[in-house]
Amino acid sequence: MKSKFLSLLLLTFLFVSCQGQPSKTIKTVDVTAFSNKLKATENPQLVDVRTPEEFNVGHIENATNINWFDADFANRVSKYDKSKPVFVYCKVGGRSAKAADKLAELGFSEIYNLDGGYMKWEAANKSKPSDKIIGMCDQEYGELIKSSTRVMVDFNAKWCAPCQKMKPYILKFQSELKEQIKIVQLDADENKTLVDQMKLDGLPTIIVYENGKEVWRNVGFISEEDLKKHL
Repeated sequence: MKSKFLSLLLLTFLFVSCQGQPSKTIKTVDVTAFSNKLKATENPQLVDVRTPEEFNVGHIENATNINWFDADFANRVSKYDKSKPVFVYCKVGGRSAKAADKLAELGFSEIYNLDGGYMKWEAANKSKPSDKIIGMCDQEYGELIKSSTRVMVDFNAKWCAPCQKMKPYILKFQSELKEQIKIVQLDADENKTLVDQMKLDGLPTIIVYENGKEVWRNVGFISEEDLKKHL
């Protein structure tokens, strides 16, 4: 009985070992590696998985927009050559990571996912500069951060899950702490010019100013308790 148990345990271990090896199909790489690989690939298959609205505001040159949220996403990407490299990106990396998993599931053999997404790409000056002003300009922002002794600016987006998770208590602080600090929320997509000029490369980004000078910054999710400590 004991030998049968040990044999079963050994077979289970071997099966898991064979099946559980990490996939080398997906490579999540930084801006430099992504850019270099794109340039080195003839006619690269480059997919922007953001919404059409985001894509129209700005995108990597020669990218094709296939919205991750569309019901026919899998059907559309399946038309690409699975034996050749495919490149995917979104705004900050969340959607493209899911898209990369789907591509691997569909049989693509070499997938490159841009770590940090289009925000990192723009912060690294990889995009062509645009003269079009979208949203608030730097002069208006300068006036905003000097409009009160202490100002907190929350850069967020509607599609950003951590941003939406934090929104209820940021709105609560906006009311509860109005005598201590002025809290302003800015949509990153609606203020693209400002985001580009400030080289913001992640969302949410929260910046606290005192007398117009930055004194604290946080990129990414932060709990209600921890955020309040800085306000």
